[in-house]
Amino acid sequence: MQQYTVNLKNSPGTGYVIPLGPVNLVCMVTSRGLVGCGAFDVGALAGFDYPAARVRPTRSASIVTIDDLLDGTIREANKPAENLGVKIGMSGKEALDLLS
Repeated sequence: MQQYTVNLKNSPGTGYVIPLGPVNLVCMVTSRGLVGCGAFDVGALAGFDYPAARVRPTRSASIVTIDDLLDGTIREANKPAENLGVKIGMSGKEALDLLS
């Protein structure tokens, strides 16, 4: 597992890249929520009232790195994340800034 710190608008976020065989599980956790790759179930996290969104890649076929996550496009956001301003179509970095 690799761990990264990324400076966001209001506070730093912690990014994680976890190798799972041929793919990586990639996410960034902020003070108020999470943005992750397509493997995350943001609907299930809504059941805990936890703001979460997932991104689709824009640079390659999948999210492999933290940079891919930041550059990706939000494809799904749960209601708690939407209540904080996260919208489908914004970049991962924009969503993370809102959740920081």
